[in-house]
Amino acid sequence: MTGISNERRAAFRNAIETFLTDRLNGKLDKLQPDDPKRDELIAQFAREAWLAEAAKRVAWIQVVTHTLKPIHPDARGTNLFCVPSELKPRDEVGSHALGDAFSSDVVGNAAALDVYKLLKLEVSGRSLLDWLQECDLDLLAALSDDAEQAQNWADAFRGITTPRSAKPGSHTLAKQIYWLADEDPADDTAYHLLAPLYSSTLAHTVFQTINEDRFGEAGKLARQARREHRDHETGYHEYPSLAVQKFGGTKPQNISQLNSERGGNNYLLASSPPNWKTQPVKAPLFVDSVFPFFGRIAEVRQTAKILRDFLLSDPPPNKDTRDRRTALIDRLIDELVDFAHSRQATLSAGWTRNLNCRLADDEKLWLDPRRAESEDAADAEFCSHWQWMDWPMGIGRRFGNWLNHALGQTLPLGDIEGRQWRDELLLHTEWAGVLHHQRVAAEAPTYIATRGAKQ
Repeated sequence: MTGISNERRAAFRNAIETFLTDRLNGKLDKLQPDDPKRDELIAQFAREAWLAEAAKRVAWIQVVTHTLKPIHPDARGTNLFCVPSELKPRDEVGSHALGDAFSSDVVGNAAALDVYKLLKLEVSGRSLLDWLQECDLDLLAALSDDAEQAQNWADAFRGITTPRSAKPGSHTLAKQIYWLADEDPADDTAYHLLAPLYSSTLAHTVFQTINEDRFGEAGKLARQARREHRDHETGYHEYPSLAVQKFGGTKPQNISQLNSERGGNNYLLASSPPNWKTQPVKAPLFVDSVFPFFGRIAEVRQTAKILRDFLLSDPPPNKDTRDRRTALIDRLIDELVDFAHSRQATLSAGWTRNLNCRLADDEKLWLDPRRAESEDAADAEFCSHWQWMDWPMGIGRRFGNWLNHALGQTLPLGDIEGRQWRDELLLHTEWAGVLHHQRVAAEAPTYIATRGAKQ
């Protein structure tokens, strides 16, 4: 071998021989000085003899990041080694978020775990396995003075991350999900069959993080300061309703190495639904219009901003631009229909009779439709105006004016755009469907002449 650094070669060999010496001494301490097995053990733990045997036993185990046995201990199938930093980044939490700071797991015959412990040894801040995967010449020279022998052993050790079969396979006891990959759910060929694996590396990181937060010294000091009503330089984390899932029973090592290190314990974060608290819907009194309230809804405000920014970008006048704009307008109209429905269905019929209700007549007719069903003579005029159905055009104009204003003063918007927004509301399927249902229920004319009017 050329280009060998004697200093690095010695560091690698020293790490290997120290590892073997420690393991040998642990076994010799259990034997009497005159036990004939001592010489046999000493020969067995000689560097080249042990490495030759280890190169054979390494096939019994596999380094993985995603394992199958936590899903079912009797499942037989493919385990995978996927470097988190090489996975596609996503917004959701997953093993991809671990980057380079992750712990590899090991599955297979527990009798070969000592081989993995050797490969985990660190030299110059990196494991022997990392150096082997880079075909480090100094490490090869440290394995054996015979270059061919060293290469054969290195190839065998590197295979610890390789799947045991060229083609991934699942099992009847493994979790499987049919995922619709096309548009027709009635087409059996439109599905992909997914076999999700348990991310052991992510579970181990979560376990270590939670344990440190719960039992670490920093957390203990912060909690003590809280109990004593003292300030503390750091806070602490709590995990309410934390659950523990056990894998492997009394033999957690049969699941994986990391599972054994955790004693079979795996944390499950609480996933119960929140306690939903609905804010009571209040009648919009003392105001001239409800559109300012509508515009302050978070989803409405965000959608209007997206639409404004899109129009300010001066998009090309093509189908994609029209489809994008229409989709955003549809989202606003859906929000407007929901906004109205919450008041139409919740507030008592006739709430617009309140003297403090200052809404324009069109908005009263829109938001208090059940008042139109009243047989009270005092509401006869209200009922007549509601059934005449010219008020939806007024709501359309108000919506157009509101949207023009919501899009700001930087866009050249005027009456033409206002009429466009009005027409999109009046012709919107959800808006028209609600009106049709209300008209049928009130036995009102089902045709609204003003929807097609030009004003």
